[in-house]
Amino acid sequence: MFPFEVDEASDLPLWVQLRQRIAYLITSGYFKPGEKLPTVRGLASEISINYNTVNKAYLSLVSDGFLESTRGRGVFVTDIAQKMGADEVDRVTAILNDCIEACREMGMSLDEVDQAMTRRIREIKLEEARRDGKLTAHIVDFPDARAGVEERGA
Repeated sequence: MFPFEVDEASDLPLWVQLRQRIAYLITSGYFKPGEKLPTVRGLASEISINYNTVNKAYLSLVSDGFLESTRGRGVFVTDIAQKMGADEVDRVTAILNDCIEACREMGMSLDEVDQAMTRRIREIKLEEARRDGKLTAHIVDFPDARAGVEERGA
């Protein structure tokens, strides 16, 4: 059985919860480099969630270098440490730990830090795509959309 349970109390979308869980399982050593993960359809069926939700989580993990997807072969865990080198991994981990600790000292929860980092990374990707001429549309993020709906009594 795949070790994942939906956190109904979380504000995070289901695909983000799954993505974070898989990333954790990779970084904690539960999944080893080179190990094959279940297919998108297989995992969706096993944990009873939508195929598109699993696909979105997998695509995000591929984009961030945690997974490699080979058409016809499957999805495999990458060796991040091997790609970067052990010293670089340690340096990156230290920088991220400092950033997370600074955010926590500001009173942010881990979920809020995650959301802020994800939003900032998205913004940087958009800026780079725009700069490189690969993006002509503009994506708008409405983080407080639900609060506005509640205030209007909808």
